[in-house]
Amino acid sequence: MRLATAAEMRALDRRAIDDYGLPGVVLMENAGRATFAAIRRWQGRLAGRGVLVLVGPGNNGGDGLVIARYLSQAGCRVEIVLLARPADLRGEAASNWLIVKRLALPVRELTHEGQVDEALAGLTRVDFVVDALFGTGLARPISGPFAAVIERINQAGRPVVAVDMPSGLDSDSGRVLGGCLRAELTVTFTLAKRGQVVTPGRGHVGRLEVVDIGIPEAAVRESGIKAELLDLAAAARCLPPRPADGHKGTFGHLLVVGGSPGKTGAALLAAHGALRSGAGLVTLGVAQGLNAIFEANLLEAMTVSLASEHCLGLDDLPALLAALAGKNALVLGPGLGLEEGTAALVARLYQELALPAVIDADALNCLARKLPAAPGGAGRVLTPHPGEMARLTGLTVTEVQADRLKVAATLAREQRVVVLLKGAGTVIAAPDGRLAVNPTGNASLASGGMGDVLAGVIGALLAQGLEPFAAACLGAFAHGLAADRRAGNGRGGLLASELAAELPAAFQEIALTALDGEGKGC
Repeated sequence: MRLATAAEMRALDRRAIDDYGLPGVVLMENAGRATFAAIRRWQGRLAGRGVLVLVGPGNNGGDGLVIARYLSQAGCRVEIVLLARPADLRGEAASNWLIVKRLALPVRELTHEGQVDEALAGLTRVDFVVDALFGTGLARPISGPFAAVIERINQAGRPVVAVDMPSGLDSDSGRVLGGCLRAELTVTFTLAKRGQVVTPGRGHVGRLEVVDIGIPEAAVRESGIKAELLDLAAAARCLPPRPADGHKGTFGHLLVVGGSPGKTGAALLAAHGALRSGAGLVTLGVAQGLNAIFEANLLEAMTVSLASEHCLGLDDLPALLAALAGKNALVLGPGLGLEEGTAALVARLYQELALPAVIDADALNCLARKLPAAPGGAGRVLTPHPGEMARLTGLTVTEVQADRLKVAATLAREQRVVVLLKGAGTVIAAPDGRLAVNPTGNASLASGGMGDVLAGVIGALLAQGLEPFAAACLGAFAHGLAADRRAGNGRGGLLASELAAELPAAFQEIALTALDGEGKGC
């Protein structure tokens, strides 16, 4: 599913009007009618229901006027609250205002905070609220009567349907701009918006329904929109081939470099995740003093015992380079430690290795001291959580979380790497501008070791030949899907090793989508 920005949607609307000759008033009518149909699906029988329709000063308000008309025709007791002066309405919104006046629908005008109590006097009588205040055009914090109305509606606890976008939400970043209505249903037009699927925005959207308002599909195809919300079909398109006559050499050989005293489990979990994701062979590169732990705890993986006793350093570089011969990908960092020599080793491998690599956990923190340039074409996938991203970028965690899409996209573009920013609604960004948001996963992933498993999953997909962005997208989707299959309620208690054990079933579910014809190759 494509994800649009506000600017991209304005361009699509403009093209539909200018290039295809679709009048704006037709698009507004279609938007209102489609939203009304979604409301009917949501609420069922509408006759006799009380509805409060909040109408703002722009085109979103015009959509609300169309919806009010359809609700009235369906037998609803409609009350309109207009947060604008009628003389200030323009274009299609003004045309629909004249229709509403001629139909004599009840309207209360609200232009300053002193009118809020009177304008919302009927709130206790309504069954649900239609939010048509701002849509996707909001770009500054809400204040004045708008803020007062949003606060009052949220306090009332009435179900809210948002028209295109919950009012108060930045449609590009998902940031709350001062205050925001919390919807049970959001009906958005033509394409989903970026801010609807990332935190904190998705917590205000409720159920998201995308409806067609008549913008030609050709215009959407030619729009150049590069962001998408992953789904089963998108994941299926990324699946690496599994030929029936394949053998362990067919499906790639991954080297995992990690582990240090007290953190051997991280590297073991990464290897476990890789083996459960279809890698033909997995080898662990480990300090010699820890080698026995690795050999005893994961029978299916091989090990390379390196020179260092406990924490890897530059002295291990020659042996690691030798171990990398014949390998298809590298996972670097799970449990690796932050010793000075370890950081030097990480920097050398990051800069010099002409092999696809997942850079995770301690390796990210080592590089955060001074992120070097990656070699062109080598393929680096950086997998930071918000704290690690803050260290990599020099931002605060709050700044990272305020615009996750922009922060990930900027780092990907500037460093020429793929960035996977973990968290609710994991963001994957490519250096060429592609963006993806992963909807799978739940709060059961908030447990130690889950990120290590993810690093192994992505490493296994790189080893099987996927390009870095596809490997990161499929890896994030399958990892979250495994959590949904095993602990869909998100209550916690799921172990990272249990998640890894669920991965084959998650990949099988994705593969069945490909067999059904929805996946056509990455």
